[in-house]
Amino acid sequence: MTARRPASRWLVKTEPSQYSFADLQREGQTAWTGVRNPQAQANLRAMAVGDGVVVYHSGERQAVGLAEVVRGAHPEAGEGDGLVCVDLRPVEPLPTPVSLDALKREPSFADSPLLRQGRLSVLPLSEAQWKDLLRLARRA
Repeated sequence: MTARRPASRWLVKTEPSQYSFADLQREGQTAWTGVRNPQAQANLRAMAVGDGVVVYHSGERQAVGLAEVVRGAHPEAGEGDGLVCVDLRPVEPLPTPVSLDALKREPSFADSPLLRQGRLSVLPLSEAQWKDLLRLARRA
């Protein structure tokens, strides 16, 4: 019997005018498709069932909700070039959206790809980053 690895944490970006956290909540589950960047694709391949995900609205520059991976990397439908996607389900909206400016002030985010690689649409979060983001979301 193999031990299950600890859950990883991720952040996925979406343009809310194309697909918002509210859309994910309404649908109940979705395949996270359309990711083309090789590094973001590698991050999708590293995701596993049970991993926590922060949904970030790019245009609004804020984290708005939590989701969970319910199906790990699998071929993206209709894509013959090896692209993968994962399936996500919504967990809950954040009590208060967390702005990019607020994250920039957090020491745990100093070396984050969120700040260093602005165009990367799927990126890992450390446990400290996850906890800091959730702490910020609880502030009224």
